[in-house]
Amino acid sequence: MSEQSLSHMALGFVPARILYTAAELGIADALGDGPRTHPDLARQTGTDPAALRRLLRALAGLGLVTQLDEERFALTELGRGLTGPERDDVMLSTAPELWRAWGALTEVVRSGRPAPDPVSGLTAHETMLADPGTAAKLRTGMAQVGAVFAPGVVAAYDFSRFSLLADLGGDDGTLTAAVLTAVPALRAVVHEREDTLERTAAALAAAGVADRAEVTAASVAALPPAADACLLNNLVRDLDDERAAELLRDCRAALPPTGRLLLVETLMPPVLPPDASAAYGLTDLNNLVFTGGRERTEEEYAHLLARAGFDLTGTFPVPVPDGMPDYHVIEATPRA
Repeated sequence: MSEQSLSHMALGFVPARILYTAAELGIADALGDGPRTHPDLARQTGTDPAALRRLLRALAGLGLVTQLDEERFALTELGRGLTGPERDDVMLSTAPELWRAWGALTEVVRSGRPAPDPVSGLTAHETMLADPGTAAKLRTGMAQVGAVFAPGVVAAYDFSRFSLLADLGGDDGTLTAAVLTAVPALRAVVHEREDTLERTAAALAAAGVADRAEVTAASVAALPPAADACLLNNLVRDLDDERAAELLRDCRAALPPTGRLLLVETLMPPVLPPDASAAYGLTDLNNLVFTGGRERTEEEYAHLLARAGFDLTGTFPVPVPDGMPDYHVIEATPRA
C-alpha cells in the first residue's frame, strides 16, 4: 500500500465529520428548493457566513453541492440523500457517542472491551438507546434493514413445522410479521422493551397479523410453555460470549426438549479474503466498539451453543443484497 493511500485512509474521519455537520445543520433541506447564497443559508441555519462558505466548499469537494458563483450553492443529486432517510443513517453512523467510542479504539483493542461513556459508564449503543430521539432513529434503521432481510429468512427456513414462535428482541416485529404472513397457521409472541411495544403492535397490525401475535415486555423466563421455537434476530452479535451464553441458557431452560432455537446472524468466514474485509472485518470491529459484541464463525457458534446446552443442527443461507455480509438461519436443538 502506498504512502498516499495511507494518508488518505488516515484522513477518513474528515469527510465523515463534514457529512455529520451538514446533516445536523440541515444544509440539504435548506438547499432543497433551489440555489441559495451562503449568507442567506447562514441566516437560516444559524451559522457564521464565512465558516459556512468553507463548509459548503468542502461539501462541493465531496460532490454533495455545486458552487455556482462566489456566493451561490446548489444541491447535487447525491446531496439530496441528506434530505431523506439517509440523513438519519449518516447521523447515526457518525453520532458523537459512536465517535467517542471509536476514538478509544487503541484502549478497546488492548482491553478487549468497549470503552464506556465517561459520564454514564454505558457502551455507545446503550447510551444512544437511552436517548428517545436517537433510539427511535436506531430502531427505524433496524426496521429498514429487517425489511430487506425478512423475505430471505422466510424463504431460507421452513417455519411451518411450528405452532407458536417466540421472537426475543423482535423490535418492530418486521421479521415476525413476514413469518406469520407466510405461515397462516402459526402464532407468535414478540418480547421487546417496554418503550417499543406500541410501535411493535402497530407494525404487526399493519401487516394484518395482529390477531395471531402477542406483544409483551416479559423476559425470556416468561416464554410461553407452548412455544416450540425461539427466534433471536441479529441479537447475539451484540453480546460478548458470557452475556450471549447466559441468554441462550435462559432460552434452553424455557424451550421444550423438542423445541428449536433459531438465530439469524452473520457467519464469519474463518479466513477473510481481502475483498470481504469491509463486509465482515470492519463490521465485526464495530460490534466490539459499539456494543461489546462480535461476529462468529460457524465453529464459534457451535461452541457457544454447546455452552448453553444446545447442539447446532443446521445453517440455512439467507439471500442478501450485493456487498452485504452473508446471513444464515442457525438452527439448534436442546441437548438431552
